[in-house]
Amino acid sequence: QVQLVESGGGLVQPGGSLRLSCAASGRTFSSSVMGWFRQAPGKEREFVAAINWSGGRTYYADSTKGRFTISRDNVKNTVYLQMNSLKPEDTAVYYCAADVNRITKGAGYWGQGTQVTVSS
Repeated sequence: QVQLVESGGGLVQPGGSLRLSCAASGRTFSSSVMGWFRQAPGKEREFVAAINWSGGRTYYADSTKGRFTISRDNVKNTVYLQMNSLKPEDTAVYYCAADVNRITKGAGYWGQGTQVTVSS
């Protein structure tokens, strides 16, 4: 049974940082494109970042480029999202995804999500 479990969400002040983690189990994802998406209240889910199997290529939404960094550890089967200079508009539920299709912005597997709230 494939599982993606996110952790690291919480409440942070504007300008602060958070690091999200996503632990994958049930199969090896070392050859899979992994990614992060988010969904704010009343809005559709949107792409945040993705990373190829080796970690050599990363992709970001324009709204997160320069502030967020995605990385992975294939030995630990874990993907990370370092979020810096957080803004109130980054508030959302963040979802980890595996087997991401960057064209369709779809994915084969999804985590349950972790809440990130940016507020003073």
